Amino acid sequence: MARASQIALPLAEGLPSDPASIVVGNANVRVVEALQDTSGWPYRTAILMGLPRSGKSLLGRWFAGAGRGAVLDSADGMDETDLFHRWNRAQEDGEPLLLIADGEGWEVALPDLKSRLGAALHLEIGTPDDAMVGELILSHAARRGLVLGEDALTYLVPRATRSFADIEKLVAHIDRLSLERKVAPTLGIWRDALEAVQGPEQARLL
Repeated sequence: MARASQIALPLAEGLPSDPASIVVGNANVRVVEALQDTSGWPYRTAILMGLPRSGKSLLGRWFAGAGRGAVLDSADGMDETDLFHRWNRAQEDGEPLLLIADGEGWEVALPDLKSRLGAALHLEIGTPDDAMVGELILSHAARRGLVLGEDALTYLVPRATRSFADIEKLVAHIDRLSLERKVAPTLGIWRDALEAVQGPEQARLL
């Protein structure tokens, strides 16, 4: 099984809520490849979508920080006329434009904008596999300065839900329980954290 990897995020410095790097794995490798080469983007425009905490904004900051183009985060919440004008300016300037949208769908009412966004490159962050789940757990733990303990991934990865948000919550619960109990995280804490995030039935699997 191929291991996930990480890429540096130049703009993450000074943003304490963000990790210094983002895990690249099966769920987002095609997105990263597309962001590294904008030459094939129709009308120099791409739309990035994905579930909460999946790293859309981090990828946007990495894209902008590398000087590859402009980014509009939460573009689906913008006024459609304003967004249409912003798209036109990017076309006039010859500037690649990455639009980041929340959720699983984006309904555009303005006909001119709808036709243009329909022709854009559509990118989506998918569901992480075992390798990526393990790297995500390690990444969140490293950000907290948390040593998970021996065999943590062997226990946690098969039992963790394939949700970016839940994986982040899981590591946060492990950290909190370890601090509260004043002990290093081992099986008891891993199990209790899984129960807190996913329910007791998940922790008893396998």
